[in-house]
Amino acid sequence: MAIKIRLARGGSKKRPFYRIVAADSRMPRDGRFIEKLGTYNPLLPKDSEERVKMDLERVQYWLGEGAQVTDRVARFLEAAGVKDKAERSNPKKGAPGKKAQERAEEKAAKAAEAAEAAAEASAE
Repeated sequence: MAIKIRLARGGSKKRPFYRIVAADSRMPRDGRFIEKLGTYNPLLPKDSEERVKMDLERVQYWLGEGAQVTDRVARFLEAAGVKDKAERSNPKKGAPGKKAQERAEEKAAKAAEAAEAAAEASAE
Protein backbone atom coordinates (compact mmCIF):
# COMPACT_ATOMS: atom_id res chain seq x y z
CA MET A 1 0.00 0.00 0.00
CA ALA A 2 1.52 3.33 -1.11
CA ILE A 3 1.09 6.00 1.56
CA LYS A 4 1.12 9.70 0.73
CA ILE A 5 1.21 12.68 3.05
CA ARG A 6 -0.99 15.20 1.29
CA LEU A 7 -3.64 17.86 1.66
CA ALA A 8 -7.36 17.09 1.92
CA ARG A 9 -9.55 20.11 1.16
CA GLY A 10 -12.31 21.28 3.43
CA GLY A 11 -14.11 24.56 3.93
CA SER A 12 -16.80 26.16 1.86
CA LYS A 13 -16.60 27.62 -1.62
CA LYS A 14 -13.86 30.28 -1.90
CA ARG A 15 -12.91 29.70 1.77
CA PRO A 16 -10.39 26.82 1.57
CA PHE A 17 -9.13 24.94 4.61
CA TYR A 18 -6.91 21.89 4.36
CA ARG A 19 -6.11 18.92 6.57
CA ILE A 20 -2.64 17.41 6.25
CA VAL A 21 -3.30 13.68 6.15
CA ALA A 22 -1.57 10.35 5.64
CA ALA A 23 -3.65 8.50 3.07
CA ASP A 24 -3.49 5.58 0.68
CA SER A 25 -2.49 7.06 -2.69
CA ARG A 26 -5.42 5.27 -4.37
CA MET A 27 -8.03 7.12 -2.29
CA PRO A 28 -9.66 10.33 -3.56
CA ARG A 29 -8.24 13.69 -2.47
CA ASP A 30 -10.99 14.44 0.05
CA GLY A 31 -11.82 10.80 0.73
CA ARG A 32 -10.73 8.27 3.28
CA PHE A 33 -7.43 8.80 5.06
CA ILE A 34 -5.43 6.87 7.63
CA GLU A 35 -4.48 9.66 10.01
CA LYS A 36 -4.83 13.43 10.33
CA LEU A 37 -1.38 14.96 10.81
CA GLY A 38 -2.19 18.67 10.87
CA THR A 39 -3.98 21.60 9.27
CA TYR A 40 -3.25 24.36 6.77
CA ASN A 41 -5.30 27.55 6.48
CA PRO A 42 -4.16 29.59 3.43
CA LEU A 43 -6.43 32.51 4.35
CA LEU A 44 -4.26 33.45 7.34
CA PRO A 45 -1.20 35.73 6.92
CA LYS A 46 2.05 33.99 6.00
CA ASP A 47 3.72 34.90 9.29
CA SER A 48 0.86 33.51 11.41
CA GLU A 49 1.67 30.48 13.59
CA GLU A 50 -1.87 29.19 13.03
CA ARG A 51 -1.41 28.96 9.23
CA VAL A 52 0.32 25.55 9.28
CA LYS A 53 0.07 23.19 12.23
CA MET A 54 1.59 19.70 12.13
CA ASP A 55 2.24 16.83 14.51
CA LEU A 56 5.90 16.47 13.52
CA GLU A 57 6.41 13.23 15.46
CA ARG A 58 3.68 11.49 13.46
CA VAL A 59 4.98 13.00 10.21
CA GLN A 60 8.44 11.59 11.03
CA TYR A 61 6.84 8.21 11.76
CA TRP A 62 5.06 8.10 8.40
CA LEU A 63 8.20 9.23 6.55
CA GLY A 64 10.01 6.36 8.31
CA GLU A 65 7.33 3.98 7.05
CA GLY A 66 8.09 5.08 3.48
CA ALA A 67 5.33 7.62 2.92
CA GLN A 68 5.81 10.02 0.00
CA VAL A 69 4.98 13.71 0.39
CA THR A 70 3.34 15.98 -2.16
CA ASP A 71 5.09 19.16 -3.32
CA ARG A 72 3.09 21.51 -1.09
CA VAL A 73 3.51 19.38 2.04
CA ALA A 74 7.23 19.02 1.25
CA ARG A 75 7.50 22.82 1.35
CA PHE A 76 5.80 22.87 4.76
CA LEU A 77 8.24 20.25 6.04
CA GLU A 78 11.20 22.19 4.66
CA ALA A 79 9.99 25.32 6.47
CA ALA A 80 9.63 23.30 9.69
CA GLY A 81 13.15 21.89 9.28
CA VAL A 82 12.03 18.25 9.08
CA LYS A 83 13.09 17.68 5.49
CA ASP A 84 16.10 18.91 3.52
CA LYS A 85 15.37 21.58 0.93
CA ALA A 86 14.95 19.99 -2.48
CA GLU A 87 16.32 21.66 -5.58
CA ARG A 88 13.49 22.74 -7.87
CA SER A 89 13.97 23.64 -11.49
CA ASN A 90 11.27 24.99 -13.76
CA PRO A 91 13.13 26.91 -16.47
CA LYS A 92 9.98 27.48 -18.55
CA LYS A 93 8.14 29.29 -15.75
CA GLY A 94 9.99 32.57 -16.29
CA ALA A 95 9.92 32.40 -20.09
CA PRO A 96 7.34 34.59 -21.87
CA GLY A 97 4.42 33.00 -23.70
CA LYS A 98 3.92 32.81 -27.46
CA LYS A 99 2.05 36.10 -27.81
CA ALA A 100 4.58 37.99 -25.70
CA GLN A 101 7.41 36.56 -27.82
CA GLU A 102 5.60 37.64 -31.00
CA ARG A 103 5.11 41.17 -29.62
CA ALA A 104 8.80 41.35 -28.69
CA GLU A 105 9.80 40.24 -32.20
CA GLU A 106 7.50 42.88 -33.78
CA LYS A 107 8.91 45.56 -31.49
CA ALA A 108 12.49 44.54 -32.37
CA ALA A 109 11.65 44.61 -36.10
CA LYS A 110 10.15 48.11 -35.80
CA ALA A 111 13.20 49.32 -33.87
CA ALA A 112 15.50 47.90 -36.56
CA GLU A 113 13.49 49.64 -39.30
CA ALA A 114 13.63 52.92 -37.40
CA ALA A 115 17.39 52.56 -36.94
CA GLU A 116 17.85 51.89 -40.67
CA ALA A 117 15.70 54.88 -41.57
CA ALA A 118 17.71 57.10 -39.21
CA ALA A 119 20.98 55.79 -40.69
CA GLU A 120 19.78 56.53 -44.24
CA ALA A 121 18.62 60.01 -43.26
CA SER A 122 21.97 60.84 -41.66
CA ALA A 123 23.87 59.47 -44.68
CA GLU A 124 22.10 61.85 -47.08
